[in-house]
Amino acid sequence: MALQYPPSYSSLPRLIIILCFFIILYFPFCSTSSSFHVSSTSAFASTTSLIIEQEKEALALLTWKSSLHIRSQSFLSSWSGVSPCNNWFGVTCHKSKSVSSLNLESCGLRGTLYNLNFLSLPNLVTLDLYNNSFYGIIPTHISNLSKFITILDLATNKLSGPIPQEIDNLIHLKSLHLEENNFTGHLPQQMCLGGALENFTAMGNHFTGPIPMSLRNCTSLFRVRLERNQLEGNITEVFGVYPNLNFMDLSSNNLYGELSHKWGQCGSLTSLNISHNNLSGIIPPQLGEAIQLHRLDLSSNHLLGKIPRELGKLTSMFHLVLSNNQLSGNIPLEVGNLFNLEHLSLTSNNLSGSIPKQLGMLSKLFFLNLSKNKFGESIPDEIGNMHSLQNLDLSQNMLNGKIPQQLGELQRLETLNLSHNELSGSIPSTFEDMLSLTSVDISSNQLEGPLPDIKAFQEAPFEAFMSNGGLCGNATGLKPCIPFTQKKNKRSMILIISSTVFLLCISMGIYFTLYWRARNRKGKSSETPCEDLFAIWDHDGGILYQDIIEVTEEFNSKYCIGSGGQGTVYKAELPTGRVVAVKKLHPPQDGEMSSLKAFTSEIRALTEIRHRNIVKFYGYCSHARHSFLVYKLMEKGSLRNILSNEEEAIGLDWIRRLNIVKGVAEALSYMHHDCSPPIIHRDISSNNVLLDSEYEAHVSDFGTARLLKPDSSSNWTSFAGTFGYSAPELAYTTQVNNKTDVYSYGVVTLEVIMGKHPGDLISSLSSASSSSSVTAVADSLLLKDAIDQRLSPPIHQISEEVAFAVKLAFACQHVNPHCRPTMRQVSQALSSQKPPLQKPFPIITLRELFQG
Repeated sequence: MALQYPPSYSSLPRLIIILCFFIILYFPFCSTSSSFHVSSTSAFASTTSLIIEQEKEALALLTWKSSLHIRSQSFLSSWSGVSPCNNWFGVTCHKSKSVSSLNLESCGLRGTLYNLNFLSLPNLVTLDLYNNSFYGIIPTHISNLSKFITILDLATNKLSGPIPQEIDNLIHLKSLHLEENNFTGHLPQQMCLGGALENFTAMGNHFTGPIPMSLRNCTSLFRVRLERNQLEGNITEVFGVYPNLNFMDLSSNNLYGELSHKWGQCGSLTSLNISHNNLSGIIPPQLGEAIQLHRLDLSSNHLLGKIPRELGKLTSMFHLVLSNNQLSGNIPLEVGNLFNLEHLSLTSNNLSGSIPKQLGMLSKLFFLNLSKNKFGESIPDEIGNMHSLQNLDLSQNMLNGKIPQQLGELQRLETLNLSHNELSGSIPSTFEDMLSLTSVDISSNQLEGPLPDIKAFQEAPFEAFMSNGGLCGNATGLKPCIPFTQKKNKRSMILIISSTVFLLCISMGIYFTLYWRARNRKGKSSETPCEDLFAIWDHDGGILYQDIIEVTEEFNSKYCIGSGGQGTVYKAELPTGRVVAVKKLHPPQDGEMSSLKAFTSEIRALTEIRHRNIVKFYGYCSHARHSFLVYKLMEKGSLRNILSNEEEAIGLDWIRRLNIVKGVAEALSYMHHDCSPPIIHRDISSNNVLLDSEYEAHVSDFGTARLLKPDSSSNWTSFAGTFGYSAPELAYTTQVNNKTDVYSYGVVTLEVIMGKHPGDLISSLSSASSSSSVTAVADSLLLKDAIDQRLSPPIHQISEEVAFAVKLAFACQHVNPHCRPTMRQVSQALSSQKPPLQKPFPIITLRELFQG
């Protein structure tokens, strides 16, 4: 676009205009002294230079304007004439009439920066293009802004490509904003070369590589935001001590290493967020010295050890999130000193002990999540003192005792989750006053009695109450409460019936005990006679036995939810409201003891183990007519059924699948290494991995389990397991060994990641070295093509975890049992820091993982 000169000059060449200025200025004073003549010439030269400079600036801005989209040009209609300092929108000038600032924030402009000639704007100190639609790359000639100082703001646009290295030349730069674009590549490595940088934000891009080391000594830093990128590297020594630093956010990257104790020396720091990374090690106690800290989020890492009691010094703290780590031990009592705390989340750790009553002192707390830990004992009454509380989640712990009536005093509470604990008794009558409550879940406890007559309980789904001891009330799926007189009569009748059934079962038990002993003596069998032929999980076993027979209508097929080699599984909803899974064993053939042996084997195993990833065992019953086991019902059913169902498999996203892999590993590690003697499952398959309502994995079916006695000949036994999951060495030996479970675990892991059984994948990869043609095929098998195609490909940290899980599964399936890792090693590896990928996820081959 040509310059728009005033109309009176529009037809004259530029040289004539300058000559006219010379005549006007010089001619009237041609007879004056020589000294005046010199000063006039100087003034003329200065004026001429100013005009030329303004023309250059105008030409640069108008040329850029003409390159923008039509609507953007109309928005800048005030940009016309020879001087940008003449009321051009968004333009600010020095007193010298030179452009100093260009502020076009939130103007809806669309175009590129390529045609903006920064060399023609030598005095520009501020460029603010925040929240527009600029696209393309940042041109390298931006480095010509040598005087750049109070901003370079390119945030919230559509810019892409790498940041030019030349931007490091802006040594006077104080604020650099690159966030919410599509930038790639590394961050500028010498961005604080001049020691002036105060504010640096680059979140929401696709930056990779390390955090610039130049930030370590950049003591001028005030605010840094690098979250939601793909940054990687060890951050242990990347950062230094910053006396003025107020805000630091590094969350949602691929950073690893340990937290530096130097963070405690940042005396002005108010917010620190390094969540969703791969940090390891402990939380440094020195963090307690950063007394201005208001917000601390270290969630979703691999942090170990205890929560430092020194955090109790941070009395200004209002947001503390340490969830999804591997923290252990008790909650320090000093947490009760955080009087200003509003949000506390410690979910998904290994914390234990009791919930400290000191939490009741946090009167401003409105969000408390302690779920998925190992807290025991009862819920402290003092929780009822937290009158600002709106969300309370204590689910998936080992809490027992009664629900404190003081919880009913939480008048602002909206969400309450006490599910998957061991709470007993009735729900306090004070809950009738909780009118703000909108969501409640008390499932999987031992609660009984009537539900509170409020909307939250009346409209809750049945899943919120299921698996309890005997709840009743006006809610979906529950039976109405029986008046006291009717209940008394029914209880008397039940006692009579139960006594009769109990005596009958005792008689039948004695009869069949004598019968089996007689058969054994007659056949001179060396088999051990059956032990307890009737037992079930509490004192009213006779009633429960009869209830199971009645509610399943003598094990009618319509209640069947699964079957296997040892028996058939039925769903039974007991009159108490508890819903259980009942595995009815197939009756033994004449002279056959294998089913009875499987039955007693599973009982021995289940009565000795308790783990969150092993299906909960309630009891058993055995006599001639019916022999069955009673388990907690896993709402989602078997892993195999979910993977084979298109709709349900899509709901099993990558995070859930990785959690399943970790959960099964933790269960087997517990069985192999924490039980004495160790327990070998012998039939790990996707059919024996059950999922609860939250898709957490539970290992089931111990019918083939054996108690492993080291150096014992009894470890030799007949084949047991599922073909396709069994270790190859079982083709020539039947010795019980925990490495056979390891092999089966590897198969299940591949099935979870691939969405189907891996079939002959391992054997094809193993044989690739013997044939050049096969080698070529194996090398072309990409991981991205082998994973479940029903899901979107994993990205960022999840892609690393998927690749690592596959590599670990291959190691578990080594042809030599001695070369396989132990389940403890597998479990620890899955919970530890993952090594970065050697190449991008889309080009990783299966053979690389197999050989690695």
